[in-house]
Amino acid sequence: MQRYDLIVVGSGAAGLIAAITAARNGKKVLILEKLPRPGAKLKATGGGRCNLTNTLPNEIFMERFGRNGRFMRPALTRFDHNALTKFFEELGVPTHAPDGFRIFPLTHSAQTILDALLAELKRLHVELLCKQKAETILSENNLVTGVRTTTDTFYAGRIIIATGGKGYPMLGAEGDGYAMAQSLGHKITPLYPAMMPLKTKERWVANCRADTIAKVTIRVDLPKTKKLQATGDLIFTRDGIRGPVVLDFSREITPLLQKHAEVPLLINMTKGMHADQILHHLKNEAMKHPEASLRTHLSTLLPISVSEELCKLCDIDPQLPFSRLPGRKKDQLIRTLAWTPLTVTGHEGFKMAMITRGGIALKEIDSDTMESKRIEGLYFCGEVMDLDGPCGGYNLQWSFASGYLAGHLGETAN
Repeated sequence: MQRYDLIVVGSGAAGLIAAITAARNGKKVLILEKLPRPGAKLKATGGGRCNLTNTLPNEIFMERFGRNGRFMRPALTRFDHNALTKFFEELGVPTHAPDGFRIFPLTHSAQTILDALLAELKRLHVELLCKQKAETILSENNLVTGVRTTTDTFYAGRIIIATGGKGYPMLGAEGDGYAMAQSLGHKITPLYPAMMPLKTKERWVANCRADTIAKVTIRVDLPKTKKLQATGDLIFTRDGIRGPVVLDFSREITPLLQKHAEVPLLINMTKGMHADQILHHLKNEAMKHPEASLRTHLSTLLPISVSEELCKLCDIDPQLPFSRLPGRKKDQLIRTLAWTPLTVTGHEGFKMAMITRGGIALKEIDSDTMESKRIEGLYFCGEVMDLDGPCGGYNLQWSFASGYLAGHLGETAN
């Protein structure tokens, strides 16, 4: 009989730090990983650069997760961004925030982070078994007793599910933890792919792929959702939109696509200028350069490729001077520049999703310990729970903080 104090299912950021925390507290720990190697998704995070966390105070950090953000308070109180950077510095991995906000390892390499975590596991004699897919959490009299994999059975009175969500299944994220939790009576909220590119009905976007547009504001143009908006850099693609603002905002869009065949958006690409400001700007340009083309005037606001496509939308010749446009066409152009319509029609699903929106219902988890309220000895950490945040180190910080708290197994966290 293979018996441990703790079994951690999953070797991502949350699972690895949970195992380290428990082992530092004297526990005999086993990690079960279904892939041939640990930390596959951690290695890929931030495009391989590993944006660990950010410098926001905890209160603001939690707000960025929406109404569920309050759940994070105990974990962040014990293990915020300062504690996380100190943890890695003690493992020999210095960090920095080159833009004053996002925190990276000094190497800008996720491999550095993974290597440090694995070295600490080895130092602590944590057992790591790969190619062991957990299938069932064993329980008896409402207490967990072990984990059955495809080939073996392992026993422990404490089990942490750290299997992540469903995003990027090629990196092992297939939602295994949801089924295991559900089999023990836990509710799983609806699951949606998030942090991903979006496809649009409009085909003109394919002609604008060369440029990144900064400080774009996107909002949803549906009843009761007009308050949903985000600001950031936008990139047009062959069949839609991507970039930081889209990755952030997609977590709001994908649930709407379940209800609506199409989700209309309005996009301001003029750094927040409203219609009157745009009109004033173009009039000034026309006064300074009266013979210049509209194309030239618009290039002071937008990339030329985008300017030309917006002229086509308005059925305007971009070679005409602004002063020669009929009033009706001027109004139409200004309206389009202030809020360009786009229509989201789909996405690539979980295979291109960096994170999952939804998960194990938080009301069934004790936020002070990460322990299940339904079955004793069962803990959760990371993306498997119903919490997701925007780009910028939010989700990785949450994985580390929740893993650290879960790894204390309900004991006083130091």
